Amino acid sequence: MRDVILLKNLSKSYNGHAVLSGFSAEIPLCGVTLIRGASGAGKTTLFRLLLGLEQPDAGEILGLEHRKPAVVFQEDRLLPWATALENVALGSDEARADAVLNRLGLCESMCQLPRELSGGMKRRVAIARALAFGGDILFLDEPFTGLDEENKRIAANAMLEANVPILVITHDDAEAELFGEYCEIVID
Repeated sequence: MRDVILLKNLSKSYNGHAVLSGFSAEIPLCGVTLIRGASGAGKTTLFRLLLGLEQPDAGEILGLEHRKPAVVFQEDRLLPWATALENVALGSDEARADAVLNRLGLCESMCQLPRELSGGMKRRVAIARALAFGGDILFLDEPFTGLDEENKRIAANAMLEANVPILVITHDDAEAELFGEYCEIVID
């Protein structure tokens, strides 16, 4: 397996509007890489391309072959009829889901449905689901939305403990600092 994700001249347009145009970069497959750029610059589109949820209009992505990504999307994407524990155990098992929910301070909320959880609690359930999945690369799109400072720190530590490459989109310098050392890729 490659030790980088190689992006070669990626382009993606929607309805004639270019979101990415000839974008090239090397993303290391170790540690933390921040993806930065102004609102609308194409950060989430880049994630969707990397995850295979969209196809580029042109260009090439190399280095993700045989990788198992775990994802925290901008939206929590929880199943409304499933408890916190059931949502986290979807791609995992109940024991692992239980452990990660406990790690994120949600041991008292495991049997609650999403509608019974605060916004920050839902966000931690979404993070727990990605961590319990056990992917070998973690994609995080604005992962700390709705979390207080203490829960941001707890979540960042849990993410780092996964010991897998982390790609994170954030606009917040303080949130970026929670990861310690990181590489940065800017989309403009």
